[in-house]
Amino acid sequence: MNKHTKVAFMVAPFLAVFGYIGADFYNEHQASKSKIVQLIPEGHCDIINQNCVLKSGDFKINISDKAGVTEVNSTFPLDSATLFLVDALDEMTAYPLGMQKSPYYWRSNTELRGLVSNKGESYKLRLIAKIKGGQYISEFYTQTTK
Repeated sequence: MNKHTKVAFMVAPFLAVFGYIGADFYNEHQASKSKIVQLIPEGHCDIINQNCVLKSGDFKINISDKAGVTEVNSTFPLDSATLFLVDALDEMTAYPLGMQKSPYYWRSNTELRGLVSNKGESYKLRLIAKIKGGQYISEFYTQTTK
C-alpha cells in the first residue's frame, strides 16, 4: 500500500463525520427559513362535535370545542397558534391560543360555541399555526351536523 492510500484511509472517517454534521446543520437551516403552507380540511369540519382535521402532508391539526373552550392539537409541536372568527362582513376577531400540557396542545376561550351550537349553522374561521420559520395557514368553515 502506498502512502496516498494510507492517508486516504486515515482521512476518510473524519470526512464522513464532518459531512454528516454539515448536512445536519444545512437541514436545520433549511427548516428554519420562512415559508407559508396552506392547511386543507380533511372532509367535513364540525368543531362542536370534535370532527375537524386540517392537514398538509404529514402535518395534521385537530380543532374541537368543549364548553366554550376551543382546543387545537397537532402532530408536530407548535411555537404559537391563533384562531380567527370571521363574521359575515369579513371582520376578524383574533383568539391567541395558549399552550396546555405541551407544545402539541393549545386552547383558548372563544365565542364559537354560541355562534354554531345549533344543527346546520356554519361559521368561517382562519387559523395560523407557527412552527420555527414556517406559518401554516387555513381558511375554512365549520358546520354543526348534530
